Amino acid sequence: MNGLTGAALQTARAEAQAAFRALKNRLPRLDDASIDLILRDARSHYAWKDEPVPDELLRTIYEITISGPTSMNCCPARFVFVRTPEAKERLARSLKAKNIDKMMAAPVTAIIAYDLEFWRKLPFLFPHEDRRPHFEGKPGHSETTAFRNGTLQGAYFMIAARAVGLDVGAMSGFTNATVDEEFFAGTTLKSNFLCNIGYADESALFQKLPRFRFEEVCSFA
Repeated sequence: MNGLTGAALQTARAEAQAAFRALKNRLPRLDDASIDLILRDARSHYAWKDEPVPDELLRTIYEITISGPTSMNCCPARFVFVRTPEAKERLARSLKAKNIDKMMAAPVTAIIAYDLEFWRKLPFLFPHEDRRPHFEGKPGHSETTAFRNGTLQGAYFMIAARAVGLDVGAMSGFTNATVDEEFFAGTTLKSNFLCNIGYADESALFQKLPRFRFEEVCSFA
């Protein structure tokens, strides 16, 4: 544990607060076009152009993703970028038939996974207090925390990919146990969902499906 203390902690807090104020002054909100790109008019894609995704762009997506909040900064998500023909054949063993062609055609398919023993890294991620006792010897609590926060990070990942000009298509039509056996045997990692990444061929799109109105699913208490 090497958390800041005393004057160093006060300085770090003051710098963080000043940086946040500067950010909000510089950019109070995204413009509508940016919101359209990442969520409002974004689409899940099923067909892909034959255009590679550079490693540096995947690194950029990751660096954006890890800035998203997780409880106690636990960051349990782990990412495997599947792109070689051999790895795609292994991944295909887990997929429902209708999803195989989608995955094989995508330049990259990310396995969004989570680490059941994320808590071992908390001294680095949350250095000012030892939170490991909250999880050690409590596998149910650890898995719930890892799954919840890993799913959040998966959503941040998809938004980050759209923000840098890529398209995504998340998939849950697969067998997690097969993915875990193929890619995570002997580790503390478990798969959550898959996400195809690339530059979309929009000719495969159909009309956007309905969404609930605010009044149907929201309330005030």
